[in-house]
Amino acid sequence: MTSPDPLRSLLRDIHLLAPDQLSAAVAAHGRALGARETVVYLVDYEQLLLQPLRGEGVPERQELSVEGSLGGRAFRRVEVVPSPGHSAGHRLWVPLLDGVERLGVVEFVVDRVTPEVQDDLLSYVGLIAELVVVNDGYTDIFAQLRRRRTMSLAAEIQWDLLPPLTFASDRVVIAGALEPAYDIGGDTFDYAVNGPTADLMVLDAVGHGLPAALLAMAAVGAYRHARRENRDLPDVAAAVNAVIAEQFTGSRFATAAIARLHLDTGQLRWVNAGHPDPLVVRDGALVHPGPCRPHPPLGLQNRKPDVCEFQLRVGDRVVLYTDGIVEARSPEGEYFGEERLADFVRRADADGDTAPETLRRLMRHVLVHQADHLQDDASIVLLEWRTGDERQLQL
Repeated sequence: MTSPDPLRSLLRDIHLLAPDQLSAAVAAHGRALGARETVVYLVDYEQLLLQPLRGEGVPERQELSVEGSLGGRAFRRVEVVPSPGHSAGHRLWVPLLDGVERLGVVEFVVDRVTPEVQDDLLSYVGLIAELVVVNDGYTDIFAQLRRRRTMSLAAEIQWDLLPPLTFASDRVVIAGALEPAYDIGGDTFDYAVNGPTADLMVLDAVGHGLPAALLAMAAVGAYRHARRENRDLPDVAAAVNAVIAEQFTGSRFATAAIARLHLDTGQLRWVNAGHPDPLVVRDGALVHPGPCRPHPPLGLQNRKPDVCEFQLRVGDRVVLYTDGIVEARSPEGEYFGEERLADFVRRADADGDTAPETLRRLMRHVLVHQADHLQDDASIVLLEWRTGDERQLQL
């Protein structure tokens, strides 16, 4: 009699599996695949550390540095990383991906590594990622594990509001990031890919803390509502403007860039609501999309805004950001600046970094520039149109 397929067996078991039992179940079913040990690590909110998911029967592990460990290398490069064999077996570090969203890594200890074993383990990791995402909706365990310190209420609201930090198809890659991870207030972003179009918004609500987070939450809700009613960009902006103006008093407002990319043609359209214009990095050079009439911030507009347009070329990278990025100031008073931002994206491209890894490193760079203390929220979205590098984001 043949033994049951470990993947099917796990799928049968998960229906009544409590989230806190997931790591133990994953380790147990991993043994049926030939893994002596299976440990799941989730990346923290700042993407600096990989935290082990503990459980009964799961071997003890310490947190890992994203920058200075083999597990971190697997996470950064989105590749399987083996470590040298020894008496305890061979160790494999496999990225934990939900689609192309990097959740962490999985560590396997196996007696031998063959193409068949590695292929089985890769399939298993895909299932583990789905289980982590599904169970995350039922528990606080994973969110608590990913925290390295206390999170403000405003940041809690913003993280729950965000879409996945990374999306990719064969025509577009979208990646986003925001800081300070545990104290973010008014900065946020949102996107949706609907057939032939990709919609994006980067928004900076005035103020700090909970008042700014509540304004941003209302703005994102209005944005999604208008977007899902298939409104054109001026009408989307008008809908968000109306909600802010009607619901918030005392000249409360938000700056924003609201953009739409036609995936077949590369036509980029956007509305500027008192916000920095997009930057385009093309063939290693910074390209300004041209003059675009700015309009007052959302909440202060008295008419529908004009739409700006720019024709992308295959391989272009579009950067949408809030002023907390370019206005980050060093102790000597030097701004991070637009040129430094574009140069970083250029160099990351030359180094072969993917969009999410580019933004992870960029945020560290901005924090270092400002001596690890941002004076303002900072958020950024990087959009790549048909670069040919989309496959780098998956195993």
